Amino acid sequence: MPRILHIGIGNFHRAHQADYTARANNGDWRITGVVMGNTSLFQAMSDGGGYTLAVRGANGTESREISIHDRMIHAGRDPQAVIEAFADPDLHIVTLTITEKGYCLDPQTGTLDLNSDAIRADLSGQPKSAIGLLTHGLALRSSAGLPALTVMSCDNLSENGTKLGNALSKFADEAGLQLDPSTCFPDTMVDRITPATSEVTAPVITESFSEWVIEDNFAGQRPDWHISSAEITSDVAPFEKRKLRLLNAAHSWLAYAGQLAGYSFVHEAMADQTLNGAVEQLWDEAQLTLPTPVQASTPAYRAALVDRFAVVEMRHALEQIGADGSLKLRERIVPLINELELAPQAQKVVAAWIAFVLRKHEAKSALVDPNASTIAQIIETSDDVPKICSGLADLIGVRGVPDAWLADLTLQVQSLLAKGSV
Repeated sequence: MPRILHIGIGNFHRAHQADYTARANNGDWRITGVVMGNTSLFQAMSDGGGYTLAVRGANGTESREISIHDRMIHAGRDPQAVIEAFADPDLHIVTLTITEKGYCLDPQTGTLDLNSDAIRADLSGQPKSAIGLLTHGLALRSSAGLPALTVMSCDNLSENGTKLGNALSKFADEAGLQLDPSTCFPDTMVDRITPATSEVTAPVITESFSEWVIEDNFAGQRPDWHISSAEITSDVAPFEKRKLRLLNAAHSWLAYAGQLAGYSFVHEAMADQTLNGAVEQLWDEAQLTLPTPVQASTPAYRAALVDRFAVVEMRHALEQIGADGSLKLRERIVPLINELELAPQAQKVVAAWIAFVLRKHEAKSALVDPNASTIAQIIETSDDVPKICSGLADLIGVRGVPDAWLADLTLQVQSLLAKGSV
C-alpha cells in the first residue's frame, strides 16, 4: 500500500492534508506521522484509532472520522526511526507542516542558516530538526538505491518547495551527504483555518472552506488529490500570493491591532468597525500586487474571507495567529511595502506589531517568536522609539524606505502606545 511520511503532525495537517488524502482514494494510501515533540499528541495518535474532524460551516457542523495514520514516530525520542522510515519501499511522498521557523532560513537571503542553533546541533551530532532529519533520510534512501521521493512543504512560505529543496541541498553539502537529484520539491499553497485545541483527544475543529494548490512536479505516485478538490497546476505562485497577502496579511493585522484593542478572537476583532475597515484597506493595497491569473477571482475570495473571519464558533485565537511575527510579516506584509509606492495600511500593520512587542516587553511577558532575543536586544539597546522602530523594521526586511516613512511609522507606534488601542 503506498505511503506518505508526514513530518510535523498537528491540527492543521489533520484538518488539511490528511483529510484530502482520506477522501481521495477510498483508503488506498496510509500516512506515517512524525510528531516532533508533543508527547500527548503522539500517545493519542499511536493507538491507530484515528480522530474526529469537526467541519464547521454555515449549515452547522459535520463530523468525519479519519483513521489514515497507521504508524507514529516521536522524533524527539527516536530521531533515527524517522530517518529509517525513508527507506520504506512503499514510501512515495514526504509532506511537512513545521511552521516558518522550522525551516531555519536566513531572513536576509531565504537560504538555510548554517549558524542557527538547530542546524549547528544537527551537523555536530544526531540530527533532530526537520531539515536534518529530512536530509539524512533522503541520503539513506538514495544510498539504498530506492526510487526518488516527492517532498512537499505545506507551510506558509512563498516558493516553499524551492526553498525547501535548496535548504536540504545546502545541508547535504555541509554534512557530506549525497541526495538523489531526481527528488522533486513542488511548490504548494494551503488554506484552511484551523484553531489550536488544548485537548489532543478532542475533535480537530476546522472550517468548511479548504484549498490546496500543488505544482505538478512529482517524482512518482501521488494520491488522486484532485478528487477531493486539490488543484494540480503548473504555477502555484499566483494562488500563493493571493493567500499570503489577503488571508494571512489580514490575520496579522487583526492579531496585533486586535490584541492591542483588547480582543481575543478573530471574530471579535472583525466585529470592530475600525479594524474591519482597515482589513478592507489592506486588501485594496494587496490586490494591486496580485498576478493577473487571480485578479478576476479576488473580489469573491475577499468576500469569502469576510464570512470566514466572522464565524464565532471557530474561536480562532489572535494570540495563536500572532506567534512568530518577525517571520510572518516578512512574507505577508513587507512585499506590499516594497512593491507599492504607497501602502499606508501595510505600514500600520508593522506599527501594530511593533507596539505589540513593546507592550509585551514592558510587561515582561514572553514573546513567542524565534527572534525574541534579537527583538529584546533591539528594544533594550535603543534609547528612543524611533531607533526601536528602525531596528525592528529592518529585522523584518523593510529597507530602502525614506526617512519620512520611518518617521511616520514612529508616530503611529507612539500613538498606539499612548492610546492602548487602534
